Amino acid sequence: MSLEELAAQAAHCTACRLHEGRTHVVFGEGDPDAKLMIVGEGPGADEDAQGRPFVGRAGQLLDRILEAAGIPRASVYITNIVKCRPPGNRNPLPDEAKICSSLWLLKQIELIRPQILVPLGSVATQFFLGEKLPITKVRGRWFEWNGIQVFPMFHPAYLLRNPSRAPGSPKALTWKDIQTVKQALDRLGPKPEREIKASAQDPLF
Repeated sequence: MSLEELAAQAAHCTACRLHEGRTHVVFGEGDPDAKLMIVGEGPGADEDAQGRPFVGRAGQLLDRILEAAGIPRASVYITNIVKCRPPGNRNPLPDEAKICSSLWLLKQIELIRPQILVPLGSVATQFFLGEKLPITKVRGRWFEWNGIQVFPMFHPAYLLRNPSRAPGSPKALTWKDIQTVKQALDRLGPKPEREIKASAQDPLF
């Protein structure tokens, strides 16, 4: 299955209660062969209206962060844990995150095969680390998930609520973190070729 075919399936998803209030499914966008995948928690009002991830104020700040570090947005794949907007922009509930990620996010990761995953904020980070840890404790540190490097960062919405650029502030730490991500990207070699497993029915020659 291609990423486009998966997106077409997701567009009609009614697997959890979040579909009831959505305008659009916000599947994700970017380079389908990206080395870097950025994962937020869920769409907001602007994303729900446009059907695109990270296009509101937080998304515009994310764009500026990426641009400042020399990482073109078009070279990254950006998505969320859940693909429909939670009511009132609340955090996704555990069952919503479990259902949605098992149907769509895990398959996106399988198809894109990123070498670095950057979860933004506590909700997305918890998904990959498997436990609830404060983002202030884990941001800026490397972890591993299914053989993929994971580097949690503050969510841009948190930076909007904490605008100080003073040393040690969330914005100052985020600038340090995105430079670390850029350095790691620059050290990566070509992505490994995708393994193709032959089925028992495939001819030998």
